Amino acid sequence: MKHIKGLFFLACSLLLAAPAGFAAGDRAKEQRWAGQIVDMLIDGEAVWLGPDDAQFLAIHTPDLTGAPKGAVILVHGMGAHPDWQEVIQPLRVRLPEHGWATLSVQMPVLPNDAVPADYAPLVPEAAPRLRSALGWLQERGDRPVFIVAHSLGAIMAAAALAGDTGLEADGLVLIGMGGSAEDPHLNAAAHLERITLPVLDLSGSRDLDSVLAGREARARAARRAGNDAYRQVEVTGANHFFTGLEAVLVRRVRGWLESTTDNLEQEKE
Repeated sequence: MKHIKGLFFLACSLLLAAPAGFAAGDRAKEQRWAGQIVDMLIDGEAVWLGPDDAQFLAIHTPDLTGAPKGAVILVHGMGAHPDWQEVIQPLRVRLPEHGWATLSVQMPVLPNDAVPADYAPLVPEAAPRLRSALGWLQERGDRPVFIVAHSLGAIMAAAALAGDTGLEADGLVLIGMGGSAEDPHLNAAAHLERITLPVLDLSGSRDLDSVLAGREARARAARRAGNDAYRQVEVTGANHFFTGLEAVLVRRVRGWLESTTDNLEQEKE
């Protein structure tokens, strides 16, 4: 596990301007993971979303309190899956304990030797998957619906919301959002410049260099968008995966979800 984490950190530190070597997502890898996840799933249930010829896995974990507050679409990072142990699973399982149903969605993945730049062409593929997830939750009557995304998933979610995709989420939580100005798909600041939804930009004081270095650019982009509901929060001692601080991560996200929901309700009155 330590070796795998080390490779991930190394990959995320590579120059993102490298030429992409993959033209499409690895659907076979998605299917292999889906089979493994479904067989081992304890909390939540598997849901298949998307068209018949391009279905993808999502995991729905319902509110456990009997007093639902809304729903959260979870978006994992590079090369991960919807039950990823770091960041995603703690949020997926613990938010329902506080009234928030979760729907964790499989994003496009590439073979293990892919680097971050290889994922740039796949960023547009996030929008239809998020639309499917949002539509599924809305058909159930879940309101409000927020998107909470980690790492590369944060870039994918922001890109989807910045484009004309018909996404009607009520807010966005970006955890460990890095990016690169060298590629328009990976340009976090450019995406934020087109988002006016409430946004929580959450990072750790020990986060990846690309995340920490881009903080001011992301804040400037939000100001240019006129987004008064954009907030940056840094958690002292947290790394990119909030290792050992999962409870703090859940608390920070939950607190923002609840305060933002209160603000939305007040605006309706």
